[in-house]
Amino acid sequence: MTTYKEIRGSQIQVVSSDPTFLEGQVWYNSTSNTLKGYKLIATGAWSTGGNLNQARRFTAATGTATAGLDFGGDVPPNSALTEKYNGTNWTEVNDLNSARQALGGSGIQTASLAYGGFDTEVRGYTESWNGTNWTEVNDLNTNRTSGGGAGTNNTEAIYFGGYDGSTPVNSGRVDSCEAYNGTNWTIVNTLNTGRNSMAANGTYTSALATGGYSSAGSTVNSVESWNGTNWTEVGNLNTARYSLGGAGTDNTSAIVFGGTGPPSRLAVAEQYNGTNWTEVADLNTGREDINNGGAGTTVAALCVGGDDSSPTAATEEWSSTTSSTVTFTVS
Repeated sequence: MTTYKEIRGSQIQVVSSDPTFLEGQVWYNSTSNTLKGYKLIATGAWSTGGNLNQARRFTAATGTATAGLDFGGDVPPNSALTEKYNGTNWTEVNDLNSARQALGGSGIQTASLAYGGFDTEVRGYTESWNGTNWTEVNDLNTNRTSGGGAGTNNTEAIYFGGYDGSTPVNSGRVDSCEAYNGTNWTIVNTLNTGRNSMAANGTYTSALATGGYSSAGSTVNSVESWNGTNWTEVGNLNTARYSLGGAGTDNTSAIVFGGTGPPSRLAVAEQYNGTNWTEVADLNTGREDINNGGAGTTVAALCVGGDDSSPTAATEEWSSTTSSTVTFTVS
């Protein structure tokens, strides 16, 4: 049998009072004569943040909860607006070169990418943000809108799924996936299920595609995990939906929120621990058409814009405390 020392590289510590350890640490409390440890729990709440200067749906958001970037969307009409967030207020900065909605986005406040989207038709445009200006770079291989994007800067990204403009609509909900290396987009291994309007989070080599509307013409709760090479189906959402938002740093940690069920304009939020999804506190206001309008981590995230009966400027901030002391008992 494997011992704790073999797993962690150390003996279980004996202490007289509970210390502050990292998740997964175990210790023996000699005062209470109990074995204790820390575990991850899904607790937190949504609070009201600063409003966008312009109400929009189908935007893309990148960055963190205190240094966010939001761009594009539908006012209507299609928008090229870009705004940056400091944790309190949104400030308008230089616009995209091409106004569009339902575009993909990834990166941070000072180094982001915007790709795909729709203006009068489905586009493959890609633009790179350097903290001041947007510059047009090489297009996607396949024009798409309403796909999912992941990445941590403006030199690498992955864009998956979406709608390519084909009719009937179901045939246009694609499983294609492309990776960006700072210069070109390259076609890589496809999703297991073609879909659009899913939540997306993660990095170039570690991402999740969550929920969406499938090529079979149905709302899905299925989730796929990207390891840099292949997509693998993992644990399903509790609530099937599309047009939802998402945030998280990799394929083992995510929070998704809002979307269309039925019913429309859901407030439901769920958090992922690498295996299962757990329902957490709802958004204050149910909304849909969020798509890529989520940024941050499972501890501190943003839900930006969307539609709560009309395009909204509302921003909500997620804050989570994820550690808790537990006492181990014999059962």
